[in-house]
Amino acid sequence: MKSFFQFILNLFLFLTLIAGCAFTEEINETDPDLLKEQGTAFARKSEYNRSIAYFNKAIELNPRDHMAYNDRGVVYSKKGRYSEAIADYTKAIAISPWFAKAYYNRGNAHVSKGLYDKAISDFDKTVLLNPQHASAYNNRGTAYGQKRQYDKAISDFSKAIELNPQDAEAYKNRAAAYYYKQEHDAAWKDVYKGQQLGLEINPAFLNKLRRASGRDK
Repeated sequence: MKSFFQFILNLFLFLTLIAGCAFTEEINETDPDLLKEQGTAFARKSEYNRSIAYFNKAIELNPRDHMAYNDRGVVYSKKGRYSEAIADYTKAIAISPWFAKAYYNRGNAHVSKGLYDKAISDFDKTVLLNPQHASAYNNRGTAYGQKRQYDKAISDFSKAIELNPQDAEAYKNRAAAYYYKQEHDAAWKDVYKGQQLGLEINPAFLNKLRRASGRDK
């Protein structure tokens, strides 16, 4: 009986190890651009380990390809491996310092790690390189909101809305910032606009806003 339980334990450990291992398919493709395309295709199908393997091969063949590092970083981010993602974005920036997308992606990874000052710095660089990047303003506003710098957050959400008036997420975020500033009428206005654009507002937030604004009676 003891040997049977030991067998089950060993089998469990083996399966756990296999599940955690990176994809090890032999890759014979030698065109870095095709490898990146395949890596992107696997990422779209949520086959992240396989995607990383193809980006690894592309980078091995062309270590100066900033796009390959950036795209592998995106996959690492999707897997929640933010430190590795940040390392890839940083490498992409080192190769191509004017690559706004890598700053933006690194900023998002920093937000996910709670590193809001670093995120703001990356979003600063993003909008410097691409002043029309609405999502960068929105996400920088989120970082400012996490730091309770609500005036700066509102300014950024407003800029995001100016650049993309259909950005329901920016209205929702600005509503939250107005709520924390106790500007409840402005918060409701943004809530209604977000709902008109098809966004479902968190019921818990709506309940808090109703109570704070005296509309729960």
